[in-house]
Amino acid sequence: MKTVIEPFRAKVIESIKFTTEEERETALKLAGYNLFHLKAEDVIIDLLTDSGTSAMSSEQWSRLMVGDESYAGCSSYFRFKDTVSKVLGFEHVLPVHQGRAAERILFGALVKPGQHVLSNTHFDTTRANIESNGAQAIDFPDSGNREFCGNIDLRAVKRFIDEHGRSSIPLSMITLTNNSAGGQPASLENILAYAALLKSHDIPLFIDAARFAENAWLIKRRERPELSVLDIVRQIFEVSDGCMMSAKKDGLSNMGGFIACREADLCDSLKQNLILTEGFPTYGGLSGRDLECIARGINEALEDEYLLYREKSTLYLAQRLNDAGVPLINPPGLHAVYIDAAKFLPHLEPRELPGQALVCALYLEAGIRACEIGTLMFGRRDLQSGAETTHSAELVRLALPRRVYSQSHYDYVIEAVCNVFDRRSFLKGLRIVQQPECLRHFSARMEPIENSFTHQSGVSGGVGNYEC
Repeated sequence: MKTVIEPFRAKVIESIKFTTEEERETALKLAGYNLFHLKAEDVIIDLLTDSGTSAMSSEQWSRLMVGDESYAGCSSYFRFKDTVSKVLGFEHVLPVHQGRAAERILFGALVKPGQHVLSNTHFDTTRANIESNGAQAIDFPDSGNREFCGNIDLRAVKRFIDEHGRSSIPLSMITLTNNSAGGQPASLENILAYAALLKSHDIPLFIDAARFAENAWLIKRRERPELSVLDIVRQIFEVSDGCMMSAKKDGLSNMGGFIACREADLCDSLKQNLILTEGFPTYGGLSGRDLECIARGINEALEDEYLLYREKSTLYLAQRLNDAGVPLINPPGLHAVYIDAAKFLPHLEPRELPGQALVCALYLEAGIRACEIGTLMFGRRDLQSGAETTHSAELVRLALPRRVYSQSHYDYVIEAVCNVFDRRSFLKGLRIVQQPECLRHFSARMEPIENSFTHQSGVSGGVGNYEC
């Protein structure tokens, strides 16, 4: 059959609350034009993130009943550890409550002030946790290969190592897939060459493995079709020294993560901070039932039928938007479709936050919550001068929760994006009126420039007109 269907059927559903344009306008104002501040009940289609928003399978739900909640030595931990070790090949596995806890513990043990951590592109919390230890997070993206725009620039990495020396680089990373660079995968060839380069300089390689299965699937589809997804995964991780993972992505779970490594001494060092802040090493801030769900979810994330459905769902959304002329990062990865907000709204400068202007417009248009990945997320305000630094890309991420939405939901999203695109020249920007020093996109408050955000469609609960 040519038609690719969802490899599952619904057993439990959650009702969607529809809102009027007036209700959405009020909610957006109260949220300070920051969609992280919205109540989930005021969102019709939630594409803010794919993290922790997956629908769990009946097999995962069944594991809730066998979760061992013993404080120490629970059997659920050993089933969880055995799964991670079997799939990724690491002997030592420490659970944590989510990915950023893994970042904090790992960098706290290895990174010192003045040092550098290299990657294809660090994501927001990764960068923040490195910088909180007084080090610098350095990005070396390589977009030269269209099908693997998540690659790392090997020549630039080598130059940096030669210039700064091994002692300034406690570890190096690669993010799979490259979330900050349009959700793009890294190729197997690039990953193996990167690992060899680091090994020649005795620099440990740690993988940000949040979407490891999706990256492996894209390698299979675009580079190594003769290999199974599991074979690709094992080739990737056998050349690394360890990994951090948010299991809220390719663990298909609502909460959890882990650190995995080969060296017993490093594991012992990490355990001390883990016990201090997360909990005993056999639960790490998670219930036994969470560990059971993650163990099952990792295996389900490697299934070809699931990954093909994931690919086709993302392609469907991307192709329809491409056909309408909406500027995207192409080809798409698996977990999201990225709109190029700078091209979508060329009349807005980066300091006017075009990505955030677009996500606000989509919410007003149809109750869709998306995420800005641009100057709001990665820009900085100088505390002395007040000057703003901008980001190199202005993107809007439409993150697709796993096993949650159907084709008709995506058709609704497509219609809304196209409606906003047709009236894009009327959209105006935002200014930040309140922000913290770190990770400002989570809690900043903004206001429209020239009070430009008004919504006058007169349509309740559906896609309406957007005018400024």
